[in-house]
Amino acid sequence: MPGPLLHVGAVVMCAHAGQAQPTSPNPRVLVSGQPIVTQPFPYTIAGCVFNVSGSPVPCVTAQWITGATRVTSNGMPVLLMDSQAICTPNGTPLLITTTQMRVTGM
Repeated sequence: MPGPLLHVGAVVMCAHAGQAQPTSPNPRVLVSGQPIVTQPFPYTIAGCVFNVSGSPVPCVTAQWITGATRVTSNGMPVLLMDSQAICTPNGTPLLITTTQMRVTGM
């Protein structure tokens, strides 16, 4: 499904409001003056407050499981606003709340 490309300035959070950031943005392609991100590289998560029975089990990293099917950069699928990721160690999703809206992919 078509959607806006994800870039470094996008607001991405875990389901518990921890802030997620890409570990390896793609500097070859810029949108809104910022590098895009591709599917193979994980995101790191800071500030997750998730706990189970009083024991902290925060989201630490997230791996993307879906990306663009027709748009690649350096041979890797780019991430779109509707891409899905799973957080480690608890399996919750990442939520993309804001990204640039001018460049779309499929």
